[in-house]
Amino acid sequence: MGKLPRDVSGDEAVKAFLRAGFVADHQTGSHTILYHTHDPRKMLSVPRHRVLKTGTLRTLIRQAGLTVEEFLELL
Repeated sequence: MGKLPRDVSGDEAVKAFLRAGFVADHQTGSHTILYHTHDPRKMLSVPRHRVLKTGTLRTLIRQAGLTVEEFLELL
């Protein structure tokens, strides 16, 4: 498993997930809700914080069906 950078913001994560085929559905408070174009059951709720905690980011990557290496390429 790859090493995650410690300075990934919520906005950067949203942009990476958009490149991976997700679409921004709406925003509720400080969270952006994304769903995948090919599988609408895959939904992500990404907090728009300045820096995401590594555990939160790793969970989002796992829920998106990506590996850490694939996510780092999308950044």
